[in-house]
Amino acid sequence: MSIIDWGIIIVFIGALITIGFLFSHRNRNIEDYFLGGRSIPAWLVTLAATGTSISAGTFVGSPELGFNTNLTYLMLCIGAVFGGLIVASLILPKLYNAKTITIYGFIGDRLGNTAHRSSSVVFLLGQLFTSGSRLFIAAIAVSVILYGSIQFDCLMYSIIILGIISTVYTMAGGIKGLIYIDTIQILLVIGSGLAALIFLYCQMSPEIGLGDIYHHLTHGEVKTATAGWVAGNKLQVVDSSFRFDVPYNLVGALIGCTIFKVAQFSTDHEFVQRQLTCKSVRKAGTSLVYSQIISLPIVLIFLSIGLLFFVKYSTDIDATAITQYKQDARDIFPQYICSVIPTGLRGLMIVGLLAAALSSFNSAINAMASSFVADIYLPLRQRHNKEMESNSQQISSSKKMAALMGTVLTAFAIFTAVMQEKSGLNLVDFATGVMSFSYAGMLGVFLCALFTNRGNTASVIAALVVGILAVLLVQPYVLGPITEHLFGERMLLAWPWWTPIGGLCSFLVCCLGRHKA
Repeated sequence: MSIIDWGIIIVFIGALITIGFLFSHRNRNIEDYFLGGRSIPAWLVTLAATGTSISAGTFVGSPELGFNTNLTYLMLCIGAVFGGLIVASLILPKLYNAKTITIYGFIGDRLGNTAHRSSSVVFLLGQLFTSGSRLFIAAIAVSVILYGSIQFDCLMYSIIILGIISTVYTMAGGIKGLIYIDTIQILLVIGSGLAALIFLYCQMSPEIGLGDIYHHLTHGEVKTATAGWVAGNKLQVVDSSFRFDVPYNLVGALIGCTIFKVAQFSTDHEFVQRQLTCKSVRKAGTSLVYSQIISLPIVLIFLSIGLLFFVKYSTDIDATAITQYKQDARDIFPQYICSVIPTGLRGLMIVGLLAAALSSFNSAINAMASSFVADIYLPLRQRHNKEMESNSQQISSSKKMAALMGTVLTAFAIFTAVMQEKSGLNLVDFATGVMSFSYAGMLGVFLCALFTNRGNTASVIAALVVGILAVLLVQPYVLGPITEHLFGERMLLAWPWWTPIGGLCSFLVCCLGRHKA
């Protein structure tokens, strides 16, 4: 990269850190640090929540997905909108009106302190996997940029670099600083995605016009889990097949993904925390729904980049690139940025990538720190008569915990790099599927607490464990051999169904407990 590109990147990182430290003086107490005093404008929260949804999984993973498959992934974005509408109307008002620092405080008010802490612990463990996977995906691009390779040692160094940068400004500014930073970052992501799409198209024309692109895509190839590359329409959006072993068909999107998103928007404090900073519950619900509507065209931009890559390399006289990327397209977009995008624009593209990477990771750090401090650390101190009475002490402890969470997440991202390679899943499916392990159990517990009079400490703990076990049993490497042994045929279940199945099992178990008034 040129000095100009490095200069753009350094200015961007310096601006993030500066904003973080500027907001560090505006936090008067722990509620300010973690909830912004519930005074953030809804439009800012909408853009920040969009930034949380659009992670490096979109920036790096969606071009890979577009190159390998088609546009059916957009159906999951429709499911996300439906899930947002359900949560905004039925669930978010109860969580917002509970007036607790974290949503797991609501579980504590309803089912007791042990249930409160258990839910928080499952969230923290789940975030190690989910946010660790996002940081790992971002590190793929950074590794290409810095080292020209995605070998494991290069990935590890890139993970550490991203982790340090994100932890520093997250620790300093609290949620107020993060929301302003995330707003800037999502605008950079959108701008860089559009710039890449336009540049890629202009590079292909006039040799390849719109008519040629359309023909190549409608008569293209898609990569399947069982048969490899087969002929298929890469512009297909709706898959009406009634199958449970493919993730992006209509039934999976409208039922499976909708339930998955209900779990995400109601039990994952990383997402709900943004809404809790709004001035009213109505504005909180509006920001949630609009953030998912805005996410849809952003995902389409990055999927379209992958589609154009397929056309570009399929029509290239030199077949080396298409052969290489048909085997592994994880780094297809980062490689293009480094090798083809001109100086200056390349720096802006890399800034967009870093913005996508850091926006979701810093959200996780802050959400984990708030959960650990409010749900576990401060209650334990109170229990041992070592309460922190001053606001400055609480904020200081919160910053230290944010630094700790950033360090732990960074370390765990290295572990997820190994997990993804072993799983065989593409980047997007891996990042979303791994969330189900924590979402399933918590969905059952939250639904029981919100809509029934059942549940107690024992049934909450049992429900959380059952949710994790249920998701484990439907993993391809577990379910496949079991069904082959029992029925003589290997059956698979796509990841959008993992949370609904695990959540149902968890809900039934949680309801077995009789609530003590």
